[in-house]
Amino acid sequence: MELTVPAAVTWAAREFGDAEALAVAGGLRLSYRELAERAADVSAALIAAGIEAGDRVAVWAPNGAEWMLAALGALSAGGVLVPVSTRFTGPEALDVIVRSGARALFVAGNFLGVDRLGALQDAAAAPDAAGRLDRLALVVRVPEDWEKFLRQGAPASVVRERARAVQPGDVSDIMFTSGTTGRSKGAMTSHERSLAVARAWAECGELTQRDRYLVANPFFHTFGFKAGILVCLVSGAALVPQPVFDAGEAMRLVAAERITVLPGAPTIYQLILDHPARASFDLSSLRLAVTGAADVPVALVERMRRELTFSTVLTAYGLTEAVVATMCRPGDAPSVVSGTSGRAAAGFEVRIGPAEEILLRGPNTMLGYLDDPEATAAAIDSEGWLHTGDAGRLDSAGNLTITGRLKDMYICGGFNVYPAEVEQVLARLEGVADAAVVGMADPRLGEVGRAFLVVRPGFVLAPEDVLAFCRERLANYKVPRRVEFRGSLPRNPSGKVLKTVLREEP
Repeated sequence: MELTVPAAVTWAAREFGDAEALAVAGGLRLSYRELAERAADVSAALIAAGIEAGDRVAVWAPNGAEWMLAALGALSAGGVLVPVSTRFTGPEALDVIVRSGARALFVAGNFLGVDRLGALQDAAAAPDAAGRLDRLALVVRVPEDWEKFLRQGAPASVVRERARAVQPGDVSDIMFTSGTTGRSKGAMTSHERSLAVARAWAECGELTQRDRYLVANPFFHTFGFKAGILVCLVSGAALVPQPVFDAGEAMRLVAAERITVLPGAPTIYQLILDHPARASFDLSSLRLAVTGAADVPVALVERMRRELTFSTVLTAYGLTEAVVATMCRPGDAPSVVSGTSGRAAAGFEVRIGPAEEILLRGPNTMLGYLDDPEATAAAIDSEGWLHTGDAGRLDSAGNLTITGRLKDMYICGGFNVYPAEVEQVLARLEGVADAAVVGMADPRLGEVGRAFLVVRPGFVLAPEDVLAFCRERLANYKVPRRVEFRGSLPRNPSGKVLKTVLREEP
């Protein structure tokens, strides 16, 4: 078993050879052998530019061939990968790049109408800048500077020696958390841990060389990088990247590329299910969907099984600090898939601690937070348990049900209310496409629920309809006191609803 990413790249080239590894719609297509060669070219160019083992290499670009090759090349050169969210503004990206101490940066040129490098330089020049870009020894705009960057390269013998020197316990990547509850933190993980969770994910999903995987999840997130790029690397599946998710384009790619695997946040399936042109696309190649979050509606899972062609729908639970901790398995009963996030995976132990908090322990937790020993000690206790901040319960078979975020819980009349439970009920009301519940201050009860709903096309709902539905299914203290309708809900790149934004609404 290969325990470093560069070793896994070499193994995949040998094991899968001419099988397709990367298929960019309307563009580059690479076999696993060619993927290894291209990654080695990137590694050679980085070494020639002065990037040393242990140097941090940031990538601020959308899903695509350059992102994948830059990542694999950096890791093969002994570098540490620092993915940067394409949703970030210039000041936010600057904060991550400066805090990580990045020595090299791959940055998208003009993406979604924004000059990323220009935005970064403007942020660094501002009087209140989080820092400067002085540490950057190399900046490569992609795709504009890509070919020029590759023209200079270290000798092949030096490249091979650098790759062989990478150790399983070396830091492979620093993934910054979404920052939904405060300033983002950089979770550090080793090569062997990243590969182990990728293998566990691939095993649960039964991925093989016959699969074709549409990766709409952003590469800068663990779902796109570790449960996407690395999963394909260890399984031999072909990776088809989608730079920006669009339901119509995703369905076109499924039909054109005969996609078999389409994981993602719950919202992407909702958008596909409700797309007016869905019937015009041949989606029959789809076999596996994997989704997960505290707010996965049971009704959505049921619709995915009933209305789409997936033979297997799995739910899972993970976080930046652990990637994948629990996962359903093919063959699990529909009630397990619809009602839980499966049982422990990737060598994890799972238990429920005080206040119903989900605790995780195992060989694949993060190494710690970058330059933040206090936050690391608060997250991982002396016995090695990772305190997730999520609330949940375990059934007799070890299947985990997520009841919500501890910080989302509110107290109504002395009773604890977990919004995820209320959201599950709301999702079963016909016509509801999306739902989120937050607590709001109340002079008599302390806090009461405020529900935000997105209605499916063609449906009309009134607040009294929603409240009547809830009263039939929930205890009185759990029933929201206020119902509001929105065109969409604010979400972060991993698909989680930004409840901090909703709480601030008047």
